[in-house]
Amino acid sequence: MRSTQLGRFRGGISRRTFIAATGGTGLTGLAGCLGDDTDGADETGTAESDDTDGETLSGEVTVTGSSTVYPISKEMADRFMAAHPDVTVRVEPTGSGGGFEGHFCPGESDINGASRPITSAETDHCGENGVTPLELQIAGDALTMAISTENTWADCLSFAELARIWSENGAETWADLDPDWPAEPFERYGPDTTSGTYDWFTETVVSSAGPHRSDYVSTEDDETIVQGLEESPYAIGYFGYSYYARNADRIDALRVKRGPDDSCAEPSLGAARDGTYPMARPLFIYPSEEALAREPVAEFVRFYLENATADWIADDIGYVPSSDDQSETNLERLEAIVDD
Repeated sequence: MRSTQLGRFRGGISRRTFIAATGGTGLTGLAGCLGDDTDGADETGTAESDDTDGETLSGEVTVTGSSTVYPISKEMADRFMAAHPDVTVRVEPTGSGGGFEGHFCPGESDINGASRPITSAETDHCGENGVTPLELQIAGDALTMAISTENTWADCLSFAELARIWSENGAETWADLDPDWPAEPFERYGPDTTSGTYDWFTETVVSSAGPHRSDYVSTEDDETIVQGLEESPYAIGYFGYSYYARNADRIDALRVKRGPDDSCAEPSLGAARDGTYPMARPLFIYPSEEALAREPVAEFVRFYLENATADWIADDIGYVPSSDDQSETNLERLEAIVDD
């Protein structure tokens, strides 16, 4: 059965009996969490997922949140529904903050994807509605600052220079950064304020110079950013590495360095994995503990975590898969909650 609107939580207890576990710790960074090994899933990234107790699994699962996490969640949903045709998994890219605020915390979605950790205010909002988020780090990303292929002057920018471009009352033209560069105004493209990518970039890079400026083309559609970059040599924009990688023939990526004396690093999965790219960041899903009481949700999340180490996450989507250790920790945390 296909859902046509966001569904609310339903009652019911999982029939699967999970192995009891001790639970995991908070996940705060990429180091040790993302790796080269992909032994946790087969080459196609599809783990075994038999029907429970000989019964056909059925029902609905609703996933909202980050447009960055969306391609992983959508592919996971498609693979899960292929194994369980009586389950409908609906995935909607609402932005990390938009998903928490408008769907997940009110109890209207089961899982929210996020390209930054949930905030204390969002946790409080969820708690007011009886929703308990479970944080699960499922991949890594290299946030990418992109420019036109006709931009022949800029190659590497520091955090301070990026902050000048993107902060209120900051630089207005390329020449403001370097007098040898064109005295042409920046044409800025970026994610909407409901986006976790916006939040992460603002907190990590822009905040040193002030608030993120509002006079830019904001969108949840990454294609709009790519088109804007194609249309002007003076344009600049940012989004997740996956979308850059799929459009590397249309746009260029800037190298980035944290401080003026640091080495410039280009965005790549390898650099995100080993920590040499300064705008590497973790990606998350947040199922609610209440939704996990429903078997289709618990089984989908378990499937998601078992396959989070798969090669296709890097090869087909363009993100850093979880390490085997991270996947095991996530599964232990899940099983500790779902265990009967």
